[in-house]
Formats: sequence, structure tokens, C-alpha cells
Amino acid sequence: MDFRVGSGFDFHRFCPDRPLILGGVSIPYERGLEGHSDADVILHALSDAILGAAGLPDIGSHFPDTDPTYKNLSSLILLERVYRLVQIRGLHLSNLDITVIAEQPRLHPHIDSIKGKLAQVLHIDRVRIGLKATTMEQLGPIGRGEGIAAQAVVLLVEDAKTT
Repeated sequence: MDFRVGSGFDFHRFCPDRPLILGGVSIPYERGLEGHSDADVILHALSDAILGAAGLPDIGSHFPDTDPTYKNLSSLILLERVYRLVQIRGLHLSNLDITVIAEQPRLHPHIDSIKGKLAQVLHIDRVRIGLKATTMEQLGPIGRGEGIAAQAVVLLVEDAKTT
């Protein structure tokens, strides 16, 4: 069996007058994240991890921020397209693990909703999704409340071949 590990990382700064979307879920907060699409750091890091495990170029290569098609687009759509690219190559997700790094807002109340959204979009059992949040103890740009980061690790496995 072929096992492939991929990792992804993303960071976006806060901006006013935009909703905060994390893991495809709208999170009540006074600021959103700046970006070309919906700036969902969880889904961007996860997409890059999936692409990396498959040996494919990063999310920016597939969905460039210079293309108006992707302006304000839901990153759930991008994630679905990324996963389709991997499935076409005979790979599927075994499990994934994500860490969100943010001082605010507190994400614990939203973890279950985000895991549910990921399970739905990726057609994976929730028990195969790790999701946690941590802070930077008020250090650096994240600690000063300037933005949010996420890192993701995935394990892809080759689909069983039939003879």
C-alpha cells in the first residue's frame, strides 16, 4: 500500500468589514481575514497538505489570486476541487490533523461544527479528523492579534486495486 504524508501552512492578517470563515464555518467575530478568496486559513493549509502529499503544486498554482474567478470564493469549493484532483490519481484521505494558531477568537466552541463541515466535504469519518487550537502566548504577529495561522498534516493512501 502506498502511504503519502503532506503538510500545509497558511497565515492571513485580520481586516475589518469581512466575515471570519474558518473551516467553512462562519465564526462570530468583529474582524475577518484578508485574502482573495474567503481567506479560510484552515482550508488553505489543508488544501496545501493534500496537494503536497499527492506531489502536486500548491493551492496558489491551481487557484491564483490574480484570477478574478476566485475572488471571494468559498474555500470549501477550492478544497473539493483539490480533493477531486487527488482522487483522480487513485488516492484518498486516511486522516488529517489541523492546528489553528490564534489569540482570538476562542475556537473551542466551533471545533465540532468545523469537523462536521470537513467530514461532509471530504467524505471522511469525523474520528479521522484532528482539530485543535492554540495561542502564541501574546508573542509575534499572531500573539498581537494581527491574524490567524493554521497548519495541517494529512495521510493519503492509494486506493485498493482490483484484479
